Amino acid sequence: MNDWSHHLIIAPILIPLMAAALLLFFDERKRTLKAMISLASTAILLLVALLLFRIESAPHSFEGVYLLGNWAAPFGIVLVLDGLSALMLLLAALLAIATLVFSLARWHAVGAHFHSMFQILLVGLNGAFLTGDLFNLFVFFEVMLAASYGLMLHGSGPLRVKAGMHYIAVNLVAALFFLIGVSLIYGTTGTLNMADLAARIPQIEPDRRMLMEAGAGVLGVAFLIKAGMWPLCFWLPTAYSAASAPVAGIFAILSKLGIYVILRLTMLLFSDGPSAGFGSDVLLFGGMATLVFGTIGVLASQALGRLAGYSVLVSSGTMLMVLGISEGTVSSGALLYLISSTFTLSAFFMLIELVERGQDAGANVLAVTMEAYGEGEDSPEDDEDGVTMPGTLAILGTCFAACGILLSGLPPLSGFISKFAMLSAMMGTGAIGTPPDGAIWTLIVLVILSGVASLIAMTRVGIRTFWSSLEGTVPRVLVIELVPVMFLLSLTLSLTIQAGPAMRYMDTTIRTLSTPSIYIDAVRNATVVEGWKAKSQEASP
Repeated sequence: MNDWSHHLIIAPILIPLMAAALLLFFDERKRTLKAMISLASTAILLLVALLLFRIESAPHSFEGVYLLGNWAAPFGIVLVLDGLSALMLLLAALLAIATLVFSLARWHAVGAHFHSMFQILLVGLNGAFLTGDLFNLFVFFEVMLAASYGLMLHGSGPLRVKAGMHYIAVNLVAALFFLIGVSLIYGTTGTLNMADLAARIPQIEPDRRMLMEAGAGVLGVAFLIKAGMWPLCFWLPTAYSAASAPVAGIFAILSKLGIYVILRLTMLLFSDGPSAGFGSDVLLFGGMATLVFGTIGVLASQALGRLAGYSVLVSSGTMLMVLGISEGTVSSGALLYLISSTFTLSAFFMLIELVERGQDAGANVLAVTMEAYGEGEDSPEDDEDGVTMPGTLAILGTCFAACGILLSGLPPLSGFISKFAMLSAMMGTGAIGTPPDGAIWTLIVLVILSGVASLIAMTRVGIRTFWSSLEGTVPRVLVIELVPVMFLLSLTLSLTIQAGPAMRYMDTTIRTLSTPSIYIDAVRNATVVEGWKAKSQEASP
């Protein structure tokens, strides 16, 4: 990286942070101005994420280490950009621009400080993807959670407030586990820098190793709660289905943050040495249980919101199972599945809000219980301004069908390609025999059955929604609301067309993660800027 591009590493944190601070200076009555500032910040963030992704995709040596304060690791704060973090930054930026545009139609005006909380959420997400030490991972994790609490409650309503209180309580417990786990790891290793931890863990004495692994287990619980692993996932379907549509859309990536951290830490800290494979059985069998639970929930769901919430668990369960296998080619397909499913789920959450506008209350009450339907929930009034989308039902039906195909893993879209890559790798490239063969074949069957269950559920709900409506009311949908949904679904189409280059990028990313020495050497050998250091010493008395 040259000098200017090297400083771009910190930009995904600074851009939304400055925007959030600027937005606080304006009164809530200036919603248009605040919306334009937030939209401009998110657009710039997307451009930066694209630049970082392009830089990281180019063939070059690993140089994406940024020393904050010009202090060498492990004593100073360090940000690290590699293939995985660049991919997650781009994913977050794409979801952010889509959900923010969707919210501008109505949802951003139903509560205070929506745009500030949205930008702070991006600060926490981007910081968690970039940080190179566990302490700052905790800091960014808390920043993200604090913003998500406000966004979860945005729009009020009895069901949303009730689900929001549960969401806050569960995530506060997760944060407590996080802090306890980090404390135990620091007490046994004397460091929280990830690269330094990876170098020290193989050398830890057996008596301290048990305490360190206990700390890693407690830390893992915090992220398994966020990822939604059974039985820690009881809160997720209700919370995600109760959140407003754009909030649920951006929340689709929050569960993937838990997956990201687990993938990062397991492949960096526990890839070799006496602790190699630590927690893999928990991820494998816990992922299976999560997939079974999510599949049952998908089949049992009558409300679209709960169907989407349980689909998040299906996605998380699939990812956790693959992480438990710890086999490179399977993980490559899982990364593509992570991207595809996140785009799909975000688009589906926003699409649900548009589809349900045309359903009469009587049909919904017959379809679901009053609690699941959320009787008494406050919704923003229809905005008479803006351009409505012509051919609304045809477009909504097409988008719904695309979501069904993607969630089910049917050809030809990216959901099928990613699942095919995972299953073919399990059956043909050596994964069978790494865990017990019975577990692998059970995993294969569960992945297939979960797709069949999603197809059945989406077909049933689609027939009831588009073909058997009691009144056949055409919902009033604005262009600004439907374009973000179509944008995210078009990204899955791009993944389908560019499946070859996408899989090559995923393979390269997994190979880099599977060689921790690349990460460790890059961070430990990162040098301070001598010219700046000399000037600072001259300026000091």
